[in-house]
Amino acid sequence: MMPDDARAMRRWMVLVGIRLVGTAGAVLGMILAARSHEWPIKVLGIAIVLSALAMIVIVPASLAHRWRTPKP
Repeated sequence: MMPDDARAMRRWMVLVGIRLVGTAGAVLGMILAARSHEWPIKVLGIAIVLSALAMIVIVPASLAHRWRTPKP
């Protein structure tokens, strides 16, 4: 692989990893909210889900913007 290809592959893997971690966090929050009987823990589960969904959307987009190839 050429150095640019290796860097692109590494960046792609970082983006996919962030999305997977965010998805796992959202699933954890849903499980926490669904199995709890007390309302503070349900609110915590919902907050975890919302923050994980925000992470799935915002972090990869900001990294892609930062890593964008400059225009000539």
